[in-house]
Amino acid sequence: MTELPTLVGSEFGPSSWREISQDEVNRFADLTGDHNPVHLDPVFAASTPFGGTIVHGYFTLCLVAPLMAEVFEVTEVGLGVNYGLNRLRFPAPVPVGGRVRVRGIVRAATEVPGGTQIEAEVTFEVEGATKPVCVADMVLRYYA
Repeated sequence: MTELPTLVGSEFGPSSWREISQDEVNRFADLTGDHNPVHLDPVFAASTPFGGTIVHGYFTLCLVAPLMAEVFEVTEVGLGVNYGLNRLRFPAPVPVGGRVRVRGIVRAATEVPGGTQIEAEVTFEVEGATKPVCVADMVLRYYA
């Protein structure tokens, strides 16, 4: 944790690829109440510009915890929390059945009472695409 300020400008990742199934998308829809047919109805989704069902953007974002844990670890910390987002964009969809991974860069590290806050730009990629599917400027806090 004491080395966090020295990581500014450091890149991390990419993580491993993570496939997102239609069953997972259906369960996410049930948990959140977001039943937009573009996520759930293959017939409807085929008639959209996406050509098929797509993963909820916020489901993609939720995968940041397990994927980032593969490539970014803070040790000697008592507690790490997601403090928020400064910016979030979904430039392209994730097709259901697609595989995503995450990479990032530490943009800032600031001392806060009892710990350190970092700002990391995290980018999700979908396998086979050139455009990112999610870009998030995350704010994370680590407390001793």
